Amino acid sequence: MSSPSSNNRSIAGFYTLLKQAMSGEHMDFTSGSIRRAVLLLAIPMMLEMCMESVFAVVDIFFVSHLGKHATSTVGLTESVITIIYSLAIGVSMAATALVARRVGEKDIPAAARAGMQSILVSVTITVLVSIAGFVYAGDILRLMGAEAATIAYGTIYTRIVMGSSLIIMLLFLINGIFRGAGDAMMAMKSLWIANLCNIVLCPLLIRGLGPIPGFGLMGAAMATTIGRSIGVLYQLFHLFSGKSRLRFHWQQLKPDLRLIRSVASIAWPGTLQFLIGSGSWIILASLVVQTGGSAASAGYQIGIRIVMFFLLPAWGLSNAAATLVGQNLGAQQPDRAAASVKQTAVYNAVFMGSVSLIFLLFAGEIVAWFSDDVAVRGYASATVRIVSAGYLFYGIGMVFSNAFNGAGDTRTPTIINIFTFWVLQVPLAYCLARWMQWGPTGVFVAVPVAETAGAIVSVWQFQKGRWKTKII
Repeated sequence: MSSPSSNNRSIAGFYTLLKQAMSGEHMDFTSGSIRRAVLLLAIPMMLEMCMESVFAVVDIFFVSHLGKHATSTVGLTESVITIIYSLAIGVSMAATALVARRVGEKDIPAAARAGMQSILVSVTITVLVSIAGFVYAGDILRLMGAEAATIAYGTIYTRIVMGSSLIIMLLFLINGIFRGAGDAMMAMKSLWIANLCNIVLCPLLIRGLGPIPGFGLMGAAMATTIGRSIGVLYQLFHLFSGKSRLRFHWQQLKPDLRLIRSVASIAWPGTLQFLIGSGSWIILASLVVQTGGSAASAGYQIGIRIVMFFLLPAWGLSNAAATLVGQNLGAQQPDRAAASVKQTAVYNAVFMGSVSLIFLLFAGEIVAWFSDDVAVRGYASATVRIVSAGYLFYGIGMVFSNAFNGAGDTRTPTIINIFTFWVLQVPLAYCLARWMQWGPTGVFVAVPVAETAGAIVSVWQFQKGRWKTKII
């Protein structure tokens, strides 16, 4: 049994670590305790994603009270907007890997140039996507299998969200630059500012205030866009004012073909990696609405938001592995990089396993906060219980996947995702939902089965060690 004095020392030590992690102080993560390095990065990264989780739940909480068509619109739009997230995450992966590698090499000006060239690439791509999404918003909902009433009601929401794709891209990308530099606290602050603005604006713009009427579903899109825009302005201020570790200059926007090729060579498989995943989720969302109707779709979207509430912090923790791998490879310490990944995987497995147990026991009570519709609540509870059954493996898999990405080896997890989502998850979901006539439940079951298989393959490939030789 531990003594009171040893417990007090442990609490004091954790408080000191927490205070240091939240200080925003620039640190060297290529030396000293690996456990300490993981926690110093993971704490602000998890808090960053915790706020993104709150953002998703707040949105669905207010929108769900507007009815099933509003909830279905948000869910279907989010399924499509994950394509933008995929582009953003793909380019941010390249930025994180390049910036982290240059920081590990102690070449801070080169890290800043890599970050700015990443922004140049992302803006060029996303402007075109934003225009297309704004113009064809109604067609997007129609292609997703939405009912006529949902399309009529929700097109304006989809138009605003798709039209603001550039803001989504920049918010993700610049935070990837901060994380690559080891400036996790700045990434956390920018996302917190963006999401706190959304949380305040959401009820005001949806419901109104006093005699001032709200905008309903359109207000939800407005709140999201305004909040994210404020977050991006905060990021840019710190990058150009020199208040972060990296200092940006407008001259760095001059195209550097060598750097652009490096960004593109890492970003395109990284983008494909997430397009593969998001594409499969679009198919799953469509299968749910086709086999269960609007009630199933609304329940599934509520359930997925609740599931993501804890998946996102776990993703934040796994981002620590990407930064540590990149910086330690830059410092010529591949063994330390590998040890950092394994330590991060242990922490994520413990976290996700604990959350899985909570969901299995209390799913019904949790979803009751989001809908009064009995049918919607039934589907939401089933989504939460079944999908969260594979949480422990999700936690391990995402750490090893991010480790590859941090090394600049985005192709390996892309190949793994092809197997996980398109060879296994989509065919299995279709067979269970259609052929076995399980309906939406078949879709839910396919998720943990496929994700568990993907995690096992990721660990196996990581152990081979080819990622250690990646040159970027």
